[in-house]
Amino acid sequence: MAHLISIVGASGVGKTSLVRTLAARGDFALGLESHAERPFQALFKQDPRYAFANQLDFLLFRAEQERTLRLDPRPALTDGGLDLDFHGFTRLFHARGWLSNPEFDLLRRFYTLTRELLPPPDLIVHLTASDEAIRTRLATRDRINIASAADASLLASFLDEWLATVPRERILRLDVTNEPENFSQCIPSVLARLTPLSAPADK
Repeated sequence: MAHLISIVGASGVGKTSLVRTLAARGDFALGLESHAERPFQALFKQDPRYAFANQLDFLLFRAEQERTLRLDPRPALTDGGLDLDFHGFTRLFHARGWLSNPEFDLLRRFYTLTRELLPPPDLIVHLTASDEAIRTRLATRDRINIASAADASLLASFLDEWLATVPRERILRLDVTNEPENFSQCIPSVLARLTPLSAPADK
């Protein structure tokens, strides 16, 4: 079973950029968000009634993605993933009133069962940045964003609650506020943590 490395953090913090930068440095399988391909993302942006369908689609998509990546012989990188989509975005949308309590509970049950069937990531790289850095990065993006810069603090609190339940040795925390676009400052420390995971995993 291949190793899985999940890059997590708020929207705009640089998850996808870091994944692509790391992929250029080594032989990794990739699991990307693929916002444009998700059938309910644009509908949800226009109408909160699509929140449940959007989140169920993302959780299912990420679960299917993880299963495929684990079968690849290469270590895998994901920008976000199943855990972020539940503990971060599903909780955020519930807090914003876009998911009812029964809808949230159904998504929680789906996530809990799915995570019991799929092993958790071998390493979680948690990216953080200042509110100003996140606002600036979101302003330059050309894809659909449901979570805004105003949601960053609440999203961060949900992620902190989740990560408090994860063994510390499985987490690499990085403040990327002052990172250039190529992540040159943090790449060495990330690669150092990934090196042991780049060896073939046990079957």
